[in-house]
Amino acid sequence: MISSLPLDPVFRLILDLPYRAPAPGMPGRLTGLFRELSQNEAERPAEDIEDLIWAIWASHEDRVAEETMGAAIEALASGALKQARPLLDHLVSRHPDWAEAWNKRATLAFIENRDADSLRDIAQTLELEPRHFGAVSGFGQICLRHGHLNEARAAFQIALSINPHLEDLREILEDLAPQNLMLH
Repeated sequence: MISSLPLDPVFRLILDLPYRAPAPGMPGRLTGLFRELSQNEAERPAEDIEDLIWAIWASHEDRVAEETMGAAIEALASGALKQARPLLDHLVSRHPDWAEAWNKRATLAFIENRDADSLRDIAQTLELEPRHFGAVSGFGQICLRHGHLNEARAAFQIALSINPHLEDLREILEDLAPQNLMLH
């Protein structure tokens, strides 16, 4: 049901992202990496910078939490969704200030077509880490799935403003351009 999805509060949050700072616990290294990622001619490949950002997001000072995240990521990657869910539920309840725990749980909910749950977790991710281009992209994917093309376009443009190297999103935006929609 499209009408029951809590799109509006998350969409407003996404539109405000450029004006928000990350939560105080975010590693300072991320600021430099995002600055480097935004450059057209960075010193290293964009994929390497993205990988570093994802690695920092997935890391945690609590070794057991980090191992649990690793197990959840592995379960997601292998399609063992029933294994991933309790791990991610545990992480968000034990570490509610860990943006990536919320993001991975949002990803799981998206895969399971639980879009309202995914949107709630995306919102929590973005409250903590407004530069989370993955969460913004996930919101755009949910909008696409439900036919909210304007919101999807806006989300993908904002994700690209954070990480201009997301070529898949550029292709989706090209397909969503009004003149291309008329052709379908």
